[in-house]
Amino acid sequence: MACTFFSHAVPEVVECHGERFRLFLDAATIQRRVAELGQEISRDYAGKRPILIGVLNGAFVFLADLIRAITIDCEVDFLKLSSYGAEKVSSGQVYELKKIDADIRNRHVLVVEDIVDTGLSMQFMLERLKAHEPASLATVALLHKAEATRVEVPLDYVGFRIPNQFVIGYGLDYGQLARNFSSIYVLEN
Repeated sequence: MACTFFSHAVPEVVECHGERFRLFLDAATIQRRVAELGQEISRDYAGKRPILIGVLNGAFVFLADLIRAITIDCEVDFLKLSSYGAEKVSSGQVYELKKIDADIRNRHVLVVEDIVDTGLSMQFMLERLKAHEPASLATVALLHKAEATRVEVPLDYVGFRIPNQFVIGYGLDYGQLARNFSSIYVLEN
């Protein structure tokens, strides 16, 4: 199945895998907040050359925009986890599919995630990364679903706090589709 737009401008409604989603955060709102996060990180990490570790696949769009909003030297690496598969709800099981390539010992590390809901994936990552003895370890999440939290994890930079609803777009997928939407959409009830 494909995803369908019902308009040529910023669509108010999209369809993906036969389900309807309505506009939740438009591209301009997202870009403004990403720019603010970039300014905060640039200020907080001035002179430290942080390494930003993006969580594939979902965070790559957010990370690409975020590093362009950061005005200090920084590096990028990626890791890949899975806890969703093709489902709309996390399975609760976290699997590491790709490890980081960079040596992060004594480095200032920022883990960049598209969405934090249960907290299980973030907890899994932070435990793994702490073993590499970074100088500091912080987190950046575009979206946080506090209502879905099962494990408390530190969230140092948060783009938007959202209700516990299924969202797609701006890197967030539904069965590998909709990552290319520039806005974020929420499943209609």
